[in-house]
Amino acid sequence: MTNFVEKLWEIGPGLIEGTPHANKIGIKFVAVDKGLGTLSLPYNTALIGDPRSRVIAGGAVTTLLDQACGLAAIAGFDGFGQIATLSLRIDYQRSAKPGETVIAEAVCYKTTRHVAFIRAVAHDGDADDPIATAQACFILTGPLYKLPGEAAKPVEKRAET
Repeated sequence: MTNFVEKLWEIGPGLIEGTPHANKIGIKFVAVDKGLGTLSLPYNTALIGDPRSRVIAGGAVTTLLDQACGLAAIAGFDGFGQIATLSLRIDYQRSAKPGETVIAEAVCYKTTRHVAFIRAVAHDGDADDPIATAQACFILTGPLYKLPGEAAKPVEKRAET
């Protein structure tokens, strides 16, 4: 498993930087582990949705959550493969605070042979006071490639963090 996590850290930043819309709005790689993905979106005046309140647009938060969920999905399988968002539900609880970085933390809590199930939270410093929460499913769109010497079975159950 160590090789898998090390490889996730090696390729994680490139997964975000290589996604044009994530790169364009400024999403940053923060961390990755088995079944976990964390990204951030620094405050950017170009992303303001309401000039009076200076609040970041909800679409930027949606993109951040989708990307974090995708990272956690990739990290949830026991190998590497191409994925696509199958479903994404976002519940907004409040606006992001103007001037603050938004952080998205995602957990892959279960995988089957082809589908990863994810929960995520977006916050601006306090995960107990979320901006939004997400529930998502991602599907493998091709073969799953394993590192030499790594086990070839999907995660069946993952404890929530």
